Amino acid sequence: MQRFKNILFVCDEQSAYELALDRVIWLATANDAAVTLVTTIDSGGATDVSKLFSVIPGLGSQEIGEAVIAVHRAKLDARAQLLRDKGILVETKLLVGTPFIEIIRQVLRGGHDLVVKGAHRAPGRRYFPGADMHLLRKCPCPIWILHSVSEPKAQRILVAVDPDPANPARDGLNRTIMELATSLARADGAKLDVMNVWRLQEEATLRHGMADISDADIDRLVADTQAKSKERLQTLVSDFAEFEDIMRVLHIKGIAGDVIPEHVAAEGIDTIVMGTLTRTGVAGLFIGNTAETILNHVGCSVLTAKAAGFESPIGPGLQEGTL
Repeated sequence: MQRFKNILFVCDEQSAYELALDRVIWLATANDAAVTLVTTIDSGGATDVSKLFSVIPGLGSQEIGEAVIAVHRAKLDARAQLLRDKGILVETKLLVGTPFIEIIRQVLRGGHDLVVKGAHRAPGRRYFPGADMHLLRKCPCPIWILHSVSEPKAQRILVAVDPDPANPARDGLNRTIMELATSLARADGAKLDVMNVWRLQEEATLRHGMADISDADIDRLVADTQAKSKERLQTLVSDFAEFEDIMRVLHIKGIAGDVIPEHVAAEGIDTIVMGTLTRTGVAGLFIGNTAETILNHVGCSVLTAKAAGFESPIGPGLQEGTL
């Protein structure tokens, strides 16, 4: 966790920022990092806050807009003071526009290397609503969304890996998330599960009678796939031998989108560390649907990192969205 020096902390009313506050203080103190606190005004496409209130009779829309901005600024400054009291270098920004877009634009303009936020408040829903999913999909830097009552310290961490030395982007990403997960587990005194979910693609189809392939041949294919997958996993984990005392390595046959949420629920995992990358060539897309499937079925905190070369579909924009 020593890599983060320029943290963006989202602390608007729609985010459970109180879950993330201690994390930000810990990270900034440990890394001697600067923190930018942002809150957002969802303008519904308007570039001028006063236009939001132009249909309200009585007080002028300009006065109402100024009052709204003043309240947001006061809350933002109060939250920033909590960090300043700890000796942390803090900057504040009030962003106007579509929240996830303005947050990503601030990441790009400010060169932030980590976004930390509490989960979007969505009454009656355990999982990640659209607002957070947009950030997880499209933000170029690592995102840490705090969604667990165990915060500010994790107790059970799961890192989901899929090593492939023949694929430099995938291999580099797996090492990045292993570094994040092991350092977080050590810092928190947490237990770490390293999980690789494997399977022989189209095994059920191959076993269909019409495929005319013997069970013995298919069994050999399955065994070969398992052995190669396990070897790749062991090679990855061997570079993190210093964490053996807190680490459990799991090599499980199945579909990741099913196995990982089941493990999270059964084992009481409070934090998942996972990577996302693009194979399609389309900026801002997860690989397949696996990552989104997992995130749509877990209610714990999530720390995600993108593969090198990821490009957000959102550009830095202009400064007009900042007050």
